[in-house]
Amino acid sequence: MLGDGSKTAKAWATQSKERKYRKDEGRMSQRQQVGIAGAGHYVPERVIANSYFEEFLDTSDEWIVKRTGISERRYAAENEATSDLCIHAAKMALEHAGVRAQDLDLIVVGTITPDQILPHVAPQVQAAIGANKAAAFDVAAACTGFITALSVGESYIAAGHGKNVLVIGAETLSRFLDIEDRTSCILFGDGAGAVVLRAQEPGGPGEILKLSLGSDGEGYDFIRVEGGGSRRPVSQATLDQRQHFIRVMGRDVYRFAVTTMTRTVEEMLEGYEHEKDLSLVVPHQVNQRIIDASVEKLGIPTSKVMININKFGNTSAASCAIALSEAIHENRIERGKLLVMCAFGAGLNWGGALVRW
Repeated sequence: MLGDGSKTAKAWATQSKERKYRKDEGRMSQRQQVGIAGAGHYVPERVIANSYFEEFLDTSDEWIVKRTGISERRYAAENEATSDLCIHAAKMALEHAGVRAQDLDLIVVGTITPDQILPHVAPQVQAAIGANKAAAFDVAAACTGFITALSVGESYIAAGHGKNVLVIGAETLSRFLDIEDRTSCILFGDGAGAVVLRAQEPGGPGEILKLSLGSDGEGYDFIRVEGGGSRRPVSQATLDQRQHFIRVMGRDVYRFAVTTMTRTVEEMLEGYEHEKDLSLVVPHQVNQRIIDASVEKLGIPTSKVMININKFGNTSAASCAIALSEAIHENRIERGKLLVMCAFGAGLNWGGALVRW
């Protein structure tokens, strides 16, 4: 177990050296430069206010806001699935980027809530938007799913395999909530966010400077869904024991998240000055208290932090993607300055990205 976070710190130190995609920008000359060309997002129309939970749980709007910062979240309609959310976000991102679906070389979807076990979400998106030349697959990294997918897409272009990649983070977590579990069911919402990555000349807008991924599997059970896999396949017993719902070990996750967010942002900004170079931090929208504690440690003003957890809750792989898209469309990022994204969650996994806007 991670306990006080010391094992996370040890794992971080090792993997920052062994698993980081790039230590500095000097190596960029050896790779095709990649930039974010456009962004889009979609959230379902159904708004779930905190008062909804007061009907069947010992909780209140005041308690939820104080503990999490969440006032409301969105739930998918009965006829909506993860692929539907992805398609909406994808179309918005493509339009914003000015890229045709037919010109996409790859589609990568980060999600842990696919429409079904097979086929995956990405091929459904590919068919729906008419991206007939694109390869398509999913990655499953929970709340780090979008940044993991971003890393895959960036590497694909950087290695010369294609010029245009659509990256999506999407979830319908409302389908996996135990409404009797006050500690978890209030946290999550549904949505999707997408970006279009494009090959470009160095120094272009939206330039991806640095990416990093990490994992510490000793905390694999901190956030989990026990039933439905090969170890505990669906059965009457798993249904009776409510093993198909999300379980969260809140205190352990809190310690891990604060440590990880702080270290991720520090790593991404190594060699830069917060006040001079940084425009915006887009963190995983996991919990307002976690974000506040991390920002305080980093010494970054809240004006430079993108927050939307109050209206969307924790949307896992969609979290950073939705927040990034909102920030872009609201002109929250200063041209020529740095954007930092960071995510962390089940696995335990984490990831970061540095972009010069």
